[in-house]
Amino acid sequence: MNSTIPIVEMRGVSKRFGAVQANEAVDLAVRPGEIVGLLGENGAGKTTLMNILFGAYAADAGEIRIDGRPARIGNSADALAVGIGMVHQHFHLASRLTVMDNLLVGLPGRGGRLDRAGALVRLKEIASRFNLSLDPDRRVSSLAVGEQQRLEVIKALFRGARLLILDEPTAVLAPEEAEGLFKALRAMTADGLGIIFISHKLTEVRGLTDRCVVLRHGKVVAAIAEPARTSSAEMARLMCGHEIVPPERPSSEPGAVVLSLDKVSTAGHGGMLLRDVSLSVREGEILGIAGVAGNGQRALADVVAGMLKPAGGRLEIGGVPVEPYGPRRVQEMGLGRIPEDRMTQGMVTSLPLADSMVLPRIGTAAFSARGLLKPGAITAFAEEQIRVFDIRCPGPMARAGSLSGGNLQKALLARELAFDPRVLIVAQPTRGLDIGAARFVHERFLDLRTRRCGLMVISEDLEELLTLSDRIAVLYEGRVAGVLLSKEASIQRLGLLMSGAQH
Repeated sequence: MNSTIPIVEMRGVSKRFGAVQANEAVDLAVRPGEIVGLLGENGAGKTTLMNILFGAYAADAGEIRIDGRPARIGNSADALAVGIGMVHQHFHLASRLTVMDNLLVGLPGRGGRLDRAGALVRLKEIASRFNLSLDPDRRVSSLAVGEQQRLEVIKALFRGARLLILDEPTAVLAPEEAEGLFKALRAMTADGLGIIFISHKLTEVRGLTDRCVVLRHGKVVAAIAEPARTSSAEMARLMCGHEIVPPERPSSEPGAVVLSLDKVSTAGHGGMLLRDVSLSVREGEILGIAGVAGNGQRALADVVAGMLKPAGGRLEIGGVPVEPYGPRRVQEMGLGRIPEDRMTQGMVTSLPLADSMVLPRIGTAAFSARGLLKPGAITAFAEEQIRVFDIRCPGPMARAGSLSGGNLQKALLARELAFDPRVLIVAQPTRGLDIGAARFVHERFLDLRTRRCGLMVISEDLEELLTLSDRIAVLYEGRVAGVLLSKEASIQRLGLLMSGAQH
């Protein structure tokens, strides 16, 4: 095949959702052996454009060409048939089935039976060529997040993908997992595959991609011919249309303890257990929680949010024990919560945004009376938060699940901050967010700190924790490995604690 002919070419593609112009006359091409970065703020139209290419949406205008010839892609089966595979931010896997079962789902068999022997040969071939290996007999529910993503990539290759779309692939990966993915991607392009790489981690984009296309408000606003020679600051300016200045963390003198865990342990939790964890958060303080994924961070978040009752130890808010224990009680005591998984734990994505934004407080006098909802009050609340937090959506009745990741995170922030929390616990606050949205989130946290709120911020992004935190605690195998003042911490020092080494 002539390598100058694109594997895929999108010409003049446009898509509108009601009043929102998601894509407008977009051109994009990817050639064999090329990694093309697709950049833009949350809500810029990147995922919509890729969903059109993968057949989830139909374009209002424009055309798609495969190997230089017009193609009609009406659904994902059409996309797979022409060699397009997509790994979404939220994985599409059957957790109760094995790796092999997930690979074979939906594929025709041989003589009416699934060709497991042939599939095993193909799986070994993918492992050999791209260093992507998984035990075919493992259940997906037993796989770590990074392994689940690897399965999604393998599944696309297994079905013959020549063009692979990766939407925020490293948002859930530890640094060593991300590097393993990059090695696999380079092996794929050496083999003639094309890749579209969507990421807000600009350092990764600069190191991995051959060129980039930048979207803003659904339009192509720039092309970056040499990403490695383009600074992250310049990329951010092209994405946002203005310079991005990191927020300043003003000096603050922490006050009284507002959240306290004393020798808290857990039992029977799905992930790593907590073992004698003692931590405190004071007024006007941000306590960062660092650790390699799976070392007890989720259990810690669930305990503080009232979702997981400790098997031992004591939790206090404002010096008062949490009794009776539960999410409603901690909320009544002034705790706000922004969970790690905004799509399943944060918002009810099938509901209108307005309903999802008031759901945790739907029974309060502000939104109901004598058992009846106050639709006007609910809508007015959502409209006000949309205005104040610049949540980009068609309006309060838009389905919550239709919002981009950054705008959904803004909606969660708006919901919790509107009720002036005494303590706020946040997990992975900027995962998958563009640099502008991340800066917005950080500014809100620092504003809360100034207003004497105490914050516990759980993040796998060490630079984020060093930017925001007054102190940083490191979890290792469910225990507190150490607590450092941020001014004394470094990525190297935190890394030693995260690996179990003593500092």
